[in-house]
Amino acid sequence: MKKTLYLTLISLLGLLFVIQSCSKADNNSDPQPQQRGSSQQIEPPAAKSTHPKAPDFTLKDARGNLIRLSDYKGKVVILDFWATWCPPCRIEIPGYVKMYNKYKNDGLVIIGVSLDNDGWTPVKPFMKEYKIDYPIVLGDREIVGAYGGVSAIPTTFIINREGEIVEKKIGAKSTQYFEDLLTKLL
Repeated sequence: MKKTLYLTLISLLGLLFVIQSCSKADNNSDPQPQQRGSSQQIEPPAAKSTHPKAPDFTLKDARGNLIRLSDYKGKVVILDFWATWCPPCRIEIPGYVKMYNKYKNDGLVIIGVSLDNDGWTPVKPFMKEYKIDYPIVLGDREIVGAYGGVSAIPTTFIINREGEIVEKKIGAKSTQYFEDLLTKLL
């Protein structure tokens, strides 16, 4: 009996940790839960750009194709670090699917970087369930480190047509938030 109680307690603590780390964000007082999170918008300078270059990477997608960020130069890229078990990620992904289908012919690319520990096992069924038709890759320590570490998910980088990071946001945001940014970049 005590063993079962201890296992239940440990499971609840683990779940609390996962939920808290998944939705970790600044204490913004946004009225809508899906808009919670923080963002760091980098204002474009008048003359020469001072935006940091997005680190290039090469990772395999669900079909085994190599996905390289450098292949998308000249396009606007939303690079989203997420996981199937993350509630804010699950809220945000249907909006990404709609945006991708709406703006892909205008130069938008979305790349999902799954941080699931179990590899493709949970990711492939999730992609099918959510009808994700943009590239998904499995993240590794190298890409996480190249982007400065990912302390919470979702963490998303907006990359302009020149391959520069113009914004980093932590936490889920509404589709309208992204569409407002895209109108300036596409």
